[in-house]
Amino acid sequence: MFINNDFNFDDFNNMPSASESKMDMNMSMNMDNQNCSLQGVMCPPVCEAPQERCCQRDIHHCIEHIVPINTRIINHHIYHHVYKPVYTCTEENICSTDSNCCM
Repeated sequence: MFINNDFNFDDFNNMPSASESKMDMNMSMNMDNQNCSLQGVMCPPVCEAPQERCCQRDIHHCIEHIVPINTRIINHHIYHHVYKPVYTCTEENICSTDSNCCM
């Protein structure tokens, strides 16, 4: 900001009011339009109330989270007993001798 140290505040108190100043400017502009010459009025700077601008910025942060994940495998063995018959066959031969038989 530029600050002019040469500005005298006493001059500010001796200035005409805003309505007087507007009338003078309007009259001089009307006269200037008739005379085709442009004259300006130099006024001291007006100190205004400070204004504030608000700028919102979105700043994204990437935060890495380490999450340990364990995979647990459970093998469940289920036994189904299936009975499958196996057929066998046996044969017997009996030999005998007849004692009444001729000899």
